[in-house]
Amino acid sequence: MFRAVCIALSLAAAVSLPTRAEDVTLGNVPPVVVQTLPAAGAADVDPTLKEIRVTFSKTMRDGAWSWAMIDQKHFPRIAGDPKFSGDRLTCLLPVDLEPGKTYAIWVNNEKLRNFADTEGRPAVPYLLVFRTKQK
Repeated sequence: MFRAVCIALSLAAAVSLPTRAEDVTLGNVPPVVVQTLPAAGAADVDPTLKEIRVTFSKTMRDGAWSWAMIDQKHFPRIAGDPKFSGDRLTCLLPVDLEPGKTYAIWVNNEKLRNFADTEGRPAVPYLLVFRTKQK
């Protein structure tokens, strides 16, 4: 329990959260992932899916992202350059997936924090894990 609290506190410090509850507003907190495609934890993802989508809670800075790997084995093969949707809420990563494989992708992490809102606040790190179904 102590370790979980320490990790939570260090993560809060790393993403520059306001320190007092009355200071928290939608405008001054960092962006968070609000939706992914495929969904986090999905175990039956179609391996023909051609892009991973991550939607954030805020408009994001364009041209910078951190799709980070845990290791090479669990990271998808990238099939093109990432890009944001027109509203810059959703980032699209072109991929080639394999059947029957588990993928784990960090959207930002402790060291790589290029996903950021238009004010430069890095998004809270998010681990997307899913498995493709066998053909």
